[in-house]
Amino acid sequence: MAGGLLLSGAIAALLTSALPAPSPSSGFVDPPPDKIVIKVATVNGSGCPKGTAAVAVSEDNTAFTVTYSDYLAQAGGGSDPTASRRNCQLSLIVHVPQGFTYAIASADYRGFAALQRGASGSQRASYYFQGSPSTVSKNHPFSGPYDDNWQATDETDWAQLVYAPCGAQRNFNINTELRVNAGTQSADKVSFMTMDSTDGDISTVYHMAWKECPES
Repeated sequence: MAGGLLLSGAIAALLTSALPAPSPSSGFVDPPPDKIVIKVATVNGSGCPKGTAAVAVSEDNTAFTVTYSDYLAQAGGGSDPTASRRNCQLSLIVHVPQGFTYAIASADYRGFAALQRGASGSQRASYYFQGSPSTVSKNHPFSGPYDDNWQATDETDWAQLVYAPCGAQRNFNINTELRVNAGTQSADKVSFMTMDSTDGDISTVYHMAWKECPES
């Protein structure tokens, strides 16, 4: 996908209504009223080769959506050994109004899995700001037999949120991954996981939390 894809302006928050209301003592504030612009610097990885992933914002500017058409990991049978792991990294440039900073509070993923008896799979995501040593990682395991849609939600406790540095422009990186292990019980049969759904697309939604930066 070409770098620098402009997603949208005027995003007050991503699914703000899905976030719990901040308590008076929490220190969190409402999303800033001014424009928030999200730009995709790069999209790359074995799970999202060029032309197989699209990024957009919903018409009401409340949801950040990534649509995949070739995000599949598989193992067993005659599968290529390298096909057991697939990943996709998004590098985002987020412009927020002066005086505010943000963190990703939660993310929703869904897809389809067909895991034979004894096989296993996992969906994993890591979140970090460019140049920051702090990385938040979440992992969701699945065990066979399994033949159904799957859904996973990454949530971060409010006290553990990692905010973008105030007064500095840092790319925000999201690296997702699918892994499949055929096991030994049914290794002659193919097991797989996709980051999509039965209707061919997936809505990966990122929820933002906001706070004001200290005055310089």
